[in-house]
Amino acid sequence: MSKVTILASTTEKPLSLMGERAGVCWGSDITDPKKNYKRGLDCLASGHGRVLEFVNVEMVLDGYSARVIREWYTHLGGAPTRLQASTRYVNYENFEYVVPHKIAKNEEAAAIYENMMKEISVTCKKLEEEYGIPREDAAMLLPLGMSTKIVDKRNLRNLIDMSHQRMCTRAYWEYRELFRDICNALSAVSDEWAYLVEHYFVPKCELTGWCEEKKSCGRKPRKEA
Repeated sequence: MSKVTILASTTEKPLSLMGERAGVCWGSDITDPKKNYKRGLDCLASGHGRVLEFVNVEMVLDGYSARVIREWYTHLGGAPTRLQASTRYVNYENFEYVVPHKIAKNEEAAAIYENMMKEISVTCKKLEEEYGIPREDAAMLLPLGMSTKIVDKRNLRNLIDMSHQRMCTRAYWEYRELFRDICNALSAVSDEWAYLVEHYFVPKCELTGWCEEKKSCGRKPRKEA
């Protein structure tokens, strides 16, 4: 079961923090929480995005496939960092894995898929125990469909930018689900996070007003139209 856990080190009130940081440079009163909150909103409405990078997000992503986490790593910016479960030291005997929805809905396909995963697990164990192969070498058999766990750190600007691409209907299905889980987890942290998720975590067509994808889902008209 995949899960996003927001760590306590995540900024609880991102709008207020952004307003406070901006207020320092503007010579404003930063002792009033209400003014900080309003100033944070004003920064976003005015497109002053540099304050976004003061907002810290730290979370554990658990139970997602190694394939989608590999894609997650490609979205860099704003000095994100992460640690991933090691295939050298973690015991992946009977490893957990992700089953795509279309396979899970097909009984015969699901059986073939699950049998292959079991065969990989049995082979890895045999290589280690009977042939003395180091785990880091036997782990080369592990598929991208195996589930993994990472600790991730990034800022608000990076997440908002990521949402524009990864909430698009054309994005990889598991990435869309992962991002949906992140949105739900962040929204539960505070009302300020709920506001940000609702208003700023959107697919790119909501920003442009048109679709830039070659194969459009039809949510917005193509740019040429």
